[in-house]
Amino acid sequence: MTRILMLGPPGSGKGTQASALRRRQGILHIASGDLLRAHVADDTELGRRAKPFMDRGDLVPDELILDMMSDRLSQPDAQRGYILDGFPRTLAQAETLDRRLQELGQRLHAAIYLQVPEAELLRRLSGRRTCPSCNAIYHLDTMPSAKEGICDLCGSALIQREDERPDVVRNRLEVYAHQTEPLLHYYRDCGLLYEIDGTIGVDRVLARIADIVEQRAAAPSPEEQRT
Repeated sequence: MTRILMLGPPGSGKGTQASALRRRQGILHIASGDLLRAHVADDTELGRRAKPFMDRGDLVPDELILDMMSDRLSQPDAQRGYILDGFPRTLAQAETLDRRLQELGQRLHAAIYLQVPEAELLRRLSGRRTCPSCNAIYHLDTMPSAKEGICDLCGSALIQREDERPDVVRNRLEVYAHQTEPLLHYYRDCGLLYEIDGTIGVDRVLARIADIVEQRAAAPSPEEQRT
């Protein structure tokens, strides 16, 4: 069983790596951003409360995220292991997550941080274009559509998400630096933090993550080490 946390600023590649690791390990990928967007699209009560924060590029309040994640982690498919992507984002969330995992008799095996310079993050995020019909994702520089502004798969007009406009991206990065980077110190103190250069290429990053996961999953827990 594998339970890991992916850390890194918006655009660092957490989602890409988590999806690749999900296919490789055959476990659940739980992305808080995807869950929130689904709630907004379904116009749920949680989605209506979260949407104003998402549109501004601000972090959604802890209580909303925790309600959503608690429900997701309690479902049967999460008991076989998971990759957390985008959660926790604050120390309060991390501490609450630890308590809830302890209640379930579980532990995280690793917290993996992808390091990417800010200029590269801005280029990655502000260049994304999304199909509103089939959710296909393109990039102006690295993966453009065959016909500019048109989805290759369904022919719909591509859009730039509100939270990927350059001004909103800059705000997201500032919010991340202020509220989320302290998690690096928290998980370093827990002996769980592994830092990886997120610019070395998707395959090399994935290979490094897979090595870490294999090592940590086989390692005894701190409680086991004391017995």
